[in-house]
Amino acid sequence: MDYLPLFFKLDNRTALLVGGGQVALRKATLLVRAGAKVTVVAHRVDPELVELLEMNGGQVIVGEYHAELLDDKYLVVAATDDDELNERVHYDAVERHMPVNVVDNQPLCTFIFPAIVDRSPIVIGVSSGGESPVLARLLRAKLETWIPQGYSRLGQLVGKFRQQVKSTFSNVETRRIFWEKVLQGQIAEKVFAGRDEEAHDLLVTALKHADPEHQVGEVYLVGGGPGDPELLTFKALRLMQQADVVLYDQLVSPKVVDLCRRDADRVFVGKRRDDHAVPQEDINMLLVKYAQQGRRVLRLKGGDPFIFGRGGEELQTLKEQNIPFQVVPGITAASACSTYAGIPLTHRDYAQSVRFVTGQLKNRTSDLNFEELVHPGQTIVFYMGLHSLPHLCEQLIAHGRAAETPAAIVSKGTRPDQQVLVGTLSDLPQLQEQAKLPAPALIIVGEVVSLHENLAWFGEEVLHDHGLIMPDPHRVTD
Repeated sequence: MDYLPLFFKLDNRTALLVGGGQVALRKATLLVRAGAKVTVVAHRVDPELVELLEMNGGQVIVGEYHAELLDDKYLVVAATDDDELNERVHYDAVERHMPVNVVDNQPLCTFIFPAIVDRSPIVIGVSSGGESPVLARLLRAKLETWIPQGYSRLGQLVGKFRQQVKSTFSNVETRRIFWEKVLQGQIAEKVFAGRDEEAHDLLVTALKHADPEHQVGEVYLVGGGPGDPELLTFKALRLMQQADVVLYDQLVSPKVVDLCRRDADRVFVGKRRDDHAVPQEDINMLLVKYAQQGRRVLRLKGGDPFIFGRGGEELQTLKEQNIPFQVVPGITAASACSTYAGIPLTHRDYAQSVRFVTGQLKNRTSDLNFEELVHPGQTIVFYMGLHSLPHLCEQLIAHGRAAETPAAIVSKGTRPDQQVLVGTLSDLPQLQEQAKLPAPALIIVGEVVSLHENLAWFGEEVLHDHGLIMPDPHRVTD
């Protein structure tokens, strides 16, 4: 480690900045944000820099640098294009045991400016030790996307209660447990959602009933999308990383499950047709059971939990038992799978509306209003309809949809082993009988299916070199 990361307290301290150009302006901006009183010395000073100093109690000295300017200063930054002057500033500062930074000259620096992620009071510095500032900035950009702005307000909220929590919990371990529940639970989520007053009230209530050993947990109902882990939302990933126990479905891809917290307990509650590992009612009660143990429970579902995911039933049970919960939408299979298959669900020339329909009902029969499903200019997406494909196609034709209407099956959509079978309402059941594409699969019906060959980007052009294209005359692609 070439540099020890330190944070300087600069509030109302004086700093000297040698140089008056754009580089000096950037450094002055950082120093001012940290509360420093900045004195600039240069022959010419950028007008923006002058304005910045005037607004923040700084000083401009137009003229030559001399060592006496370092007197009573806390640190110094040299930001000129004069190498000789920069070296003189360095040696003068070192002689006085004063921190010095010479911009873009690492050997002359006793401290360096990191790339900064500012969520004050939370501040993160990323440094390459001066070896690759661009790489440090790229890493900062990644952190900016991963760390919500709400962490700033969360840090401020925690600061207000720090002493109160310290007096309430005399034991360091119990304080740690309490803060973990605050920072990884519903209080933090309220802040991230912009509901700061509610978060404040919840924290007050939590302190009044403070007993870390017997607190009710929380349930996160999270949509895991159709399979590709890169389709997860930032919020979904964050909750997946902090849950104590994970209940996951058959439809959740292994790669998505792997992104959950490593030491979390994992409980498989998957359901296949006519093969329920855990009945829905038992899943509901498992959520209650784990939450009442004070644990953070992740209910990870394929696709979106509110689109044929029975998420509403689970939340009803949680509501009845007064269990706190939150819901994170996921990209539903119809949207993601059709996109990866190159089939737009709506198109100006072909379809002006789209319907999501379940291929099975509670009694395992398809009791659909087919008259509503045969309107022109409409795309139909059937979930869980693979087993009833012949019946669905037959009824659509019987109710007036043309037998030549394009139709497709997307199997294991968005995953590396995705396959697409394209045909028409009249021949798709027979093609599927030959191809035997496995579940999970969607059925898409409508003129938009005809665009598949031209628009598919996750398919032949991408995967052909890997030998994954199925040489099938009925256009099964993967």
